Amino acid sequence: MEMIPLDYNYNDFDFLSEENLRNHYEVLYKGYVNNYNKVLEDLKFARETNNFTNIKCLEKNLAFQGAGAVLHELFFENITPNKVEAKGEVLEKIEKDFESFDSFKNQFISNITNIEGSGWGILGFSKSIDKLIILQAEKHQDQTIWDFVPLLVIDIWEHAYYLDFITDKKAYAEKMFDSINWNVVEKRYKNL
Repeated sequence: MEMIPLDYNYNDFDFLSEENLRNHYEVLYKGYVNNYNKVLEDLKFARETNNFTNIKCLEKNLAFQGAGAVLHELFFENITPNKVEAKGEVLEKIEKDFESFDSFKNQFISNITNIEGSGWGILGFSKSIDKLIILQAEKHQDQTIWDFVPLLVIDIWEHAYYLDFITDKKAYAEKMFDSINWNVVEKRYKNL
């Protein structure tokens, strides 16, 4: 796995400091990518030597590091310093499944601000019920639905907001919501 490039500069967001975004991308996200690749190498070595004494630890770490890397990629791709309005098929689906865009926004922000500890707020699509649903993912890989495809991801781990918002998760969530790149969300929805 390789790191994805950002489509914006570290200082492009008016509510996130350059230091925050730089650390988020260059230290945390990079760490997940590197650790994921390391675990893949460790698993390869375990197979080559037929030594699976640490397999539970390796597989658990693979899920944690891999999910951390992928969720950060989805997050970095679906935020923008430029206001982009929701439109098209994804807006129609949001209005159908959540009654209105405002109702969705209120539920999504409430979801983010009520995560216990660290995690992710995710809007995704469940193929089995043909609905958009909002999930909280703690520790990257916990609390998921297996046919769930993430469309929109917001990082609510402390590293994402603490430097700029201290403990005000709601203010961070509202600013992040206004920074969603709905073109990316629409593209993900159309590619289901």
